[in-house]
Amino acid sequence: MFSQTVEYALRAVCHLAYTSPGSSTTEEIANSTKVPIAYLSKVLQGLARSGVVKSQRGVGGGISLVKTPEELTILEVVNAVDPIVRIASCPLGLKAHGKNLCPLHRRLDNAMASVEEAFRDTTLAEVIAEPTTSIPLCEFPSARPSNKK
Repeated sequence: MFSQTVEYALRAVCHLAYTSPGSSTTEEIANSTKVPIAYLSKVLQGLARSGVVKSQRGVGGGISLVKTPEELTILEVVNAVDPIVRIASCPLGLKAHGKNLCPLHRRLDNAMASVEEAFRDTTLAEVIAEPTTSIPLCEFPSARPSNKK
């Protein structure tokens, strides 16, 4: 249902959410998420263009989230790299249907609306905080680093 680009973007931002507010290098993200580094670089460029992540060159630089994990939603990440497309008019171009979707296309659009709503209502913080024995999308150390200074 979702592209490999979306999968890789979600893995990357989960890694960054887990290490937030710090930053990570592309190589660190690639190793943690098992995403090929060349593909990851392109995904991160798309996330940066959309304002989801920012990069800083030089010593102490790296990739980091623009928003906190509590503010960033799954929908923002998905739409940054491969936007969810809703059905606004007959995809077959049937003039008789126009904007009045047939039952099949109306159900397909309703399903996409449900996905969109679920992703809009889910933050990265919720995903990485959910109790589980299976850490989502990438390998992390057993304990989340403290943000206290």
